[in-house]
Amino acid sequence: MNSAAHSSNPSHSVGSFERIERVAHRLVGAAFSPHRHDTYTVALTLAGVQAFNYRGAMRHSLPGQVLILHPDEVHDGHCNDEAGFTYQAAYVPPTHVQAVLGGTELPFVVNGVSTNPALIAAAFHMVIDCAGAEDPGAYEDALYDLAHAMNSAAGRAATVRVANRTAVMRAREFLEAAVVSGARLDELEQVTGCNRWQLSRDFRALLGTSPYRYLQHRRVDFAKRLLRDGATLAEAAHGAGFADQSHFGRTFRKAVGLTPKQWLRSDLFRTIIL
Repeated sequence: MNSAAHSSNPSHSVGSFERIERVAHRLVGAAFSPHRHDTYTVALTLAGVQAFNYRGAMRHSLPGQVLILHPDEVHDGHCNDEAGFTYQAAYVPPTHVQAVLGGTELPFVVNGVSTNPALIAAAFHMVIDCAGAEDPGAYEDALYDLAHAMNSAAGRAATVRVANRTAVMRAREFLEAAVVSGARLDELEQVTGCNRWQLSRDFRALLGTSPYRYLQHRRVDFAKRLLRDGATLAEAAHGAGFADQSHFGRTFRKAVGLTPKQWLRSDLFRTIIL
């Protein structure tokens, strides 16, 4: 749901992908007239209740749910009460989803609002985690999760195929050597000769995580070694290839469960280095 009053932040280009639009908006005492987008609207209501007409019925999106509107579907949007609502959204082109799913019919999320845990997690990754991210790999990773979560929520079974172990191991070796410089899926595609989205699926199947998250964990491991050797937080962030100290802190906490400062002060750290 878009308006002239929102804050908008197009993401950086990702490989062959064009930019996508992101918005953060607070609506009180106003309404969006009926309109449509040529993209998927992936939105999270952060506070209040978002009410909207969609496919012939009144819908409501609450905090903890995910709102996903199919391209070209007419909808409006208004406050459910005088308190208004706050939301963040990303507008994902169907061509991006098609790239991941390999030409299958676009997934359709019934009713436009879902409580599916996997879909909510994927939407949070796309809308919140990737907002303002400088790393193109973060969007590729979020896109893969979102496309497959939408496909599953739409009741479509994933295609079963034998994973290409040779390609996965080659990609892993490349990532191990590119901890600081980083690597995108299009680079892994060139190195392995395997389609980037097939490689993403096979990597998850054989190693239990995505190529992007594997690289982030290796960066965290490297940063830990730098910190043990006496590096400052800023030096560890830069030395391990993070865009900035803020990005380093967020990634470290997701991987370890502690901030870098907390980890440095922890008994676990002292036990490791003794």
